[in-house]
Amino acid sequence: MATVFVLSLFVPLAPAHAISVRIKDIVDYEGVRDNQLVGYGLVVGLHGTGDRLTNIIFTRETLISMLNRLGVNIRDREIQLQTHDVAAVMVTATLPPFSHGGGRIDVTVSAVGDAQDLTGGTLLVTPLQAADGEVYAVAQGSLVTNAFTAGGQAATVTRNIPTSGHIANGGVVEREVPVKLGETGVIHLSLHNPNFTTATRVAEVINRSIGPRMAQVDDPRTIAVDLTGRNASLILYRIGDLQIEPDTMAKVVVDEASGTIVMGDSVRISTVAIAQGNLTIQVTETPQVVQPAPFSNGVTAVVPRTQANVSTDSSHRLGILREGPTLASLVAGMNALGMGPRDMIGILQAIKADGALQADLEVR
Repeated sequence: MATVFVLSLFVPLAPAHAISVRIKDIVDYEGVRDNQLVGYGLVVGLHGTGDRLTNIIFTRETLISMLNRLGVNIRDREIQLQTHDVAAVMVTATLPPFSHGGGRIDVTVSAVGDAQDLTGGTLLVTPLQAADGEVYAVAQGSLVTNAFTAGGQAATVTRNIPTSGHIANGGVVEREVPVKLGETGVIHLSLHNPNFTTATRVAEVINRSIGPRMAQVDDPRTIAVDLTGRNASLILYRIGDLQIEPDTMAKVVVDEASGTIVMGDSVRISTVAIAQGNLTIQVTETPQVVQPAPFSNGVTAVVPRTQANVSTDSSHRLGILREGPTLASLVAGMNALGMGPRDMIGILQAIKADGALQADLEVR
């Protein structure tokens, strides 16, 4: 007989009372953004765990080109180039806004060939380009992978990813990305979660605290702030520390794979009657050993014994889930019906189909 245990979770998303948050925690400022950089380079100094040059053509060609630039011409003898201490890698980094020339940024290095381990390697000078093809930083330094591989002839153990490393402050900024706040006299604030109510509250608190008719709502995501005759940095500093109560949509998120249910504070259910039954089928195998009678020339045999039981759990009755003014009362009502999270998933879907769930239902 097999028994399966399922661990499920039912989580209220927000408390019953409203919370206040800072504006800078829920918006992005127009023009203030990160920039993604990428480059291709070589890692050297590996202990025989680099690319196999006979298999990875681009690593061999890159190594030969680099040596030629340094005055070492081995083009005529490249077939004899059999080192296993070099690996071709892709280097990625994020250039933060307001970065200045000479500043340092972190870089990530990842193998692109058949290198087995980058631990202990050194990244050679690698230009990092943005989407416009311009070089904005140069990376170089020793890698840290925080990984290891150990083993013998019959078994090997690996922790973390040895083919991906990190260089703290390994990139030097060579070109700045200009950020001109409020160049047109207006700067836009973009909400992380678009909502007309939240956008209106942001505009109202700005107009009340900074200046009248200074902010207006363009759409559910965007609030336009007039900076005419004002210092943009100072105004954004003052706006960022203002607090509002963000509005949340009535939404239920269901993850059927894990049995997780997440509800927002605005979720409401109209009064409904619910009948929830449970069918249990139990199959038990108890094989019996049969011994032959003495001096009968028989053989010992195993006789299968199977017992099957079916239960419909008739103790369940039709119950009423009454409308509640708060999420806490809704959860208490559903728990009072004795339903588990997986039962609740099916019931919520049925309630939504009936039109009694006053919220969006997202099933993943």
